[in-house]
Amino acid sequence: MSETTIDLHAARIPDRDKLVELLRDHGLEAEPHGELDIQVPCEDDGRACDDLFVHVETLVMDLGATMIPIKHDGVIYLRPPVG
Repeated sequence: MSETTIDLHAARIPDRDKLVELLRDHGLEAEPHGELDIQVPCEDDGRACDDLFVHVETLVMDLGATMIPIKHDGVIYLRPPVG
């Protein structure tokens, strides 16, 4: 099996830092990448990355209304709520 990553893109540095901390607290090997990005490695056996993606999305939702996760082309984009 090869290893791949799930990519997250935060809107702000504080959001990225908070999410990295939350993901690590839940046993994931999240690493900041660049200014606003996070990478979470997973075993690419098809289902494993999908399961991890759902887990990461759930953790993002646990942060509350400060960030809205949107999945597009295998990347989770985090944006502030509108309005």
